[in-house]
Amino acid sequence: MRVTRRLRWAVVPIGLVTAASLAACTPTELNGYLPGFTEDGVPATDRTEMVSGLWVNSWIVLLVVGAITWFLMGFATIVYRRRKGQTGLPVQLRYNMPIEIFYTVVPFILIIGFFAFTARDQTILETQHEDPDVCITAIGKQWAWDFQYNGDDCEQTDNAVWTMGVQAQTDAQGNITSELPTLVLPVDQDVTLKLVSRDVIHSFWIVDFLYKKDMYVGKDNYWSFTPTREGTYAGKCAELCGQYHSMMLFNVEVVSQAEYDQYLESLRSAGQIGDINDAYDRLQNLPGTGAPAQTEGDH
Repeated sequence: MRVTRRLRWAVVPIGLVTAASLAACTPTELNGYLPGFTEDGVPATDRTEMVSGLWVNSWIVLLVVGAITWFLMGFATIVYRRRKGQTGLPVQLRYNMPIEIFYTVVPFILIIGFFAFTARDQTILETQHEDPDVCITAIGKQWAWDFQYNGDDCEQTDNAVWTMGVQAQTDAQGNITSELPTLVLPVDQDVTLKLVSRDVIHSFWIVDFLYKKDMYVGKDNYWSFTPTREGTYAGKCAELCGQYHSMMLFNVEVVSQAEYDQYLESLRSAGQIGDINDAYDRLQNLPGTGAPAQTEGDH
């Protein structure tokens, strides 16, 4: 009984200190110092907290396992060290069945647990909106981005509007001097991005959204989410795609619905209307595209 009471008196203060420490943490600290979180606690998208939760909890489990392993290593080093006057090897054991079982079962449970939680979250993250409010085609090209706003249907592009970007330019000190391509998104609206490549494999990455997807030649990818905080976010290509890969940058502006509608109207007024994806594709003659084969010298 005395031992139990002592344990209780030891656990209570530890629990209070832990709770107080966590309460004092900022949202950024609670989410493992990952981007995508601000002091007001509003994440960048509806999926951001899921990604950070998987990341932070995985590290907590790994650190606990590491601490136990380091403790056992130190314990064995100190307790079973060679004493003064001892010679030869210590008593050798052929095996220890409980320890063998422990070292087999625990890693197996950890692997299954990591797999289960990762598969669960990945399934949710990869589930696409059946009826999105906004569908935008993001087109990667060496070494910039085009964005085509298709309304609420990725396949209906007759009334689409678009912007075409150019590669980032820098000065001698490496500071960006040119205007970056900008993807505009409405806040609190279900967004589906259709990810397309014009030439080689790229990877579409909005840093604060904590997710990225590859853009393959001949295979379109999709990414669905809901932006939940207005602001400006940085984006880049995350797949080595050639000499100026590091200059393949873009910005993301999450704005109100009224500002979004006004932006689309400005593109329409500028005459940037229609489907630009196929018109500028550098790979029109790939096998399977249905395009007529060109002979040498044809342009």
